[in-house]
Amino acid sequence: MSHKRVTKRKVIIAAGGVAALGAAAILLPQANASQDGGSNNAAAVKTLKAGDASDLASQLAELLGDAFAGSYYDSEGQQLVVNVINVEGDDINIDGDENQVIVQAKKAGAKIRQVDNSTAELEAAAATLKKDATIPGTAWGVDPKTNKILVTADSTVTGTKWDQLESTVKTLGSGMATIQKSAGTLTTKVAGGDAIFGGGARCSLGFNVTAGDGSPAFLTAGHCGVAAEQWSDTEDGEPIATVDQATFPGDGDFALVKYDDPATVAASEVNLGDQTVQITEAAEATVGTQVFRMGSTTGLKDGQVLALDATVNYPEGTVTGLIQTDVCAEPGDSGGSLFTQEGQAIGLTSGGSGDCTVGGETFFQPVTTALEAVGATLGDGGLGAGDEVGGEEAGAGAVDENGDGIDDNTGEAIVGGGEEAGAGGDAVGGEEAGAGDQNNGQDNGQNNGQNNGQDNGQDNGQDAGGEKAGAGDQQGAGNEEQSGLEEGAQGTETH
Repeated sequence: MSHKRVTKRKVIIAAGGVAALGAAAILLPQANASQDGGSNNAAAVKTLKAGDASDLASQLAELLGDAFAGSYYDSEGQQLVVNVINVEGDDINIDGDENQVIVQAKKAGAKIRQVDNSTAELEAAAATLKKDATIPGTAWGVDPKTNKILVTADSTVTGTKWDQLESTVKTLGSGMATIQKSAGTLTTKVAGGDAIFGGGARCSLGFNVTAGDGSPAFLTAGHCGVAAEQWSDTEDGEPIATVDQATFPGDGDFALVKYDDPATVAASEVNLGDQTVQITEAAEATVGTQVFRMGSTTGLKDGQVLALDATVNYPEGTVTGLIQTDVCAEPGDSGGSLFTQEGQAIGLTSGGSGDCTVGGETFFQPVTTALEAVGATLGDGGLGAGDEVGGEEAGAGAVDENGDGIDDNTGEAIVGGGEEAGAGGDAVGGEEAGAGDQNNGQDNGQNNGQNNGQDNGQDNGQDAGGEKAGAGDQQGAGNEEQSGLEEGAQGTETH
């Protein structure tokens, strides 16, 4: 295939900065892990970046076991809230110190909240809905903020269909589920990222990846992958990529599409038109997290994650395991990228109701699930932010309250011991590393541990003004540390 050389501005999201990514949305700053000065349960609660909160939530889910009943990110307070239940009649004693599991969870920095519905009970309720209320135009997912199943019915669910749905929800029992009506119609969005065309349909490219055999490829929606086998980057253009795997409907909505030219440079980034955002790693969604969607029809839009493990009953069939959000989308946005401020890949646009004029709900295929299913890795499979620093692993989510260099959760030594390492390996080698992983004043970026105080291919100590490239480009020795948005003229390749 041919490569188009386009001059764009690189968006560099510096730690603690405010990055404007177009008129449609603003990437708000996220605080690094720090101690909250609140009282009672909040005394041990840390403020966290959304990505760090997601990492911590995964660890605490394993730590708490059956007591874990979901979690969500409080974006206003920048805190992780973890739901726990009363296990086997034991008093979990949230405000005391008898239950050591709860103590550890609080010590890790989470805000603990006792709820009534366990994860097993919510899953059983979802199974009942699947058995008795699989009606086109309905959807449901777990909302940890309410500790209930959030059931959505679009405008086509009326009459006997509505009666069936309502009666099924009532059988779940009081306090188990709520129903909301949607003015639109639940549909896939065929008509992040660049537009792709195939079989008379238009979709959006999600994320460039490296397939299991090492060949360049990209992820998009599964319903796009089953609509056409070959895809072009221009309308009526020659095919540039061929579908390798596609899942839809069923256990997801994702497709792996391999570039026909094995020499294709598949950059790990999201194209915003005149700007790009570097994608550093795949991450799990967390309810309450602010997310950004890029699609070829409506461009950049933002919103919040509302529910996880959602089931959507499209006219074409039922899809499970999706992320529910309040981000809008329209036909042609299907397959587009859902990502966070820190450059984490979260999802692929599946479908929803409404549009970007009246609003609505949009559901996304989790990227982590798609990558695992197709055996691919993001970009060239290189290190993501916080994966490794200087050849050593920086334990994601390490907690060191007393500064002795030992992880309070695992009892193991922390790389860069003596400094607090937030989830995602933020503090490394005695220096705090935000989204961009600065290590001793140097950015590791995607070439972690290789810059040695020099920006990739740039002179040491120079300011970004039109010369620095890459998300999280290092501010080496002699650089004046910048916050917020740095922009420089940078040539990038798009496909």
